[in-house]
Amino acid sequence: MVKIAFGSLGDSFSVGSIKAYLSEFIATLLFVFAGVGSAIAFSKLAPDAALDPAGLVAVAVAHAFALFVGVSVAANISGGHLNPAVTFGLAIGGNITILTGFFYWIAQCLGSTVACLLLHIVSGGMSIPTHGVAAGMNELQGLVMEIVITFGLVYTVYATAADPKKGSLGTIAPIAIGFVVGANILAAGPFSGGSMNPARSFGPAVVAGNFAGNWVYWAGPLIGGGLAGLIYGDIFIGCHTPVATSDSYA
Repeated sequence: MVKIAFGSLGDSFSVGSIKAYLSEFIATLLFVFAGVGSAIAFSKLAPDAALDPAGLVAVAVAHAFALFVGVSVAANISGGHLNPAVTFGLAIGGNITILTGFFYWIAQCLGSTVACLLLHIVSGGMSIPTHGVAAGMNELQGLVMEIVITFGLVYTVYATAADPKKGSLGTIAPIAIGFVVGANILAAGPFSGGSMNPARSFGPAVVAGNFAGNWVYWAGPLIGGGLAGLIYGDIFIGCHTPVATSDSYA
């Protein structure tokens, strides 16, 4: 069975861990700035239009590119999670301790919030778009959508980055992770918004002051990420000992 480790304050406040938190903060800030910024840019270019197919593609591509870069620049320091659901899924699989993962969450949510504050300021006070389920859907349907697409994301993280047997496949992990996020936004964007990332939804909600339905974007991704950690970590990786942050993808 996979092993979950709580960790210790000494490990979570080591120099390496503090560098990892800073890395997660910066990388998440850059990712959210580009991702949310692409949605704001669309609303500026087409102020009277709802998100059309071209706009959906543009937003999906922006998120895919930004996540590819964010994972790449943080991978050697923090593992490049940029997402509480990824951190949770890796903790379930024993790749990062629960305590260190909690501080990852704080860094990721702070990075997202600061990114949205900066966007609000530099855009001249334009509103920050928040995630919400589409008209005609209920929050339960949105929850299931987020569970499925986040499962796909964290499963991809395990297969390409966290699996000890990944070999040379690990070199393309950031590309694969960016691609699955872009593809999932194309599939789920018109329905649940295609978040897959509690921090990505939290920052805009804080700046906009609108937490309506925000629970969907915590519960869904965490459930999906946890399931991916259980299935890939237990069935395909098997028993292993949790390793230090600096020695693994996590």
